[in-house]
Amino acid sequence: MPRSPAWTRDELLLACALVVEDGWQELREDGPRVADLSGLLRSLPIHEGAAQSIPKFRSIGSVSCKTADLPSNHPDYTGTRTKGGRQDKEVITAFMARPAEMLDAAAALRQGIGTGELHMLPKDPDEVDDEGNVAIEGRLLTRWALHRECDRKLRTRKIAYAEKLGRPLQCEVCTFDFGRSYGVLGKGYIEVHHVLSLHLSGPREAKLEDLALLCANCHHVCHKSRSGESWRTPAALRPR
Repeated sequence: MPRSPAWTRDELLLACALVVEDGWQELREDGPRVADLSGLLRSLPIHEGAAQSIPKFRSIGSVSCKTADLPSNHPDYTGTRTKGGRQDKEVITAFMARPAEMLDAAAALRQGIGTGELHMLPKDPDEVDDEGNVAIEGRLLTRWALHRECDRKLRTRKIAYAEKLGRPLQCEVCTFDFGRSYGVLGKGYIEVHHVLSLHLSGPREAKLEDLALLCANCHHVCHKSRSGESWRTPAALRPR
């Protein structure tokens, strides 16, 4: 019988949110929230076909066990620790450092799944970086934000807004200007990037002030090496 695939950041985000809401306590198998989480994880558009081909995939028992792994790997836990992986520890650290933001991220993910929007989005090669790393909030919220960055209407509105204010159409990090460098070919071209953390880029409609104008290089770096990190903003790239 095939084994269940390893837990992803998205799944750990949802599980750890329940653990945190319960005061860093394990969730028992007979509790309604474990059954709800089991059903939600089986519906995520991540492990295609696993729910149909692996009977015990994210079963109530396995989900309860994972909610035991998370609190037992908390630094303040005094009992016998269960075995936790690197991603478990990174998610635990993130929830300890930014509990409100991580809970918001879990809520955004739940909403995207509940509305069906995340199921309709195609995979994006940039939801993982060159080393295979993903943002601490997982692939699905990254996919959602990247999809919105590709919205041509939103990009056009952002460029029109900058031009209306008389701002140069250049990268907000390195000041690269496509028109100045490439002439007519580059005139009017620039890329857009969400400045919001992923937990805010989901449920709410993107606003023009949520977007930054970037060159291709700076935009790529904003999406690079996200293991254990949130969405990198242009401000984080600017020289100090």
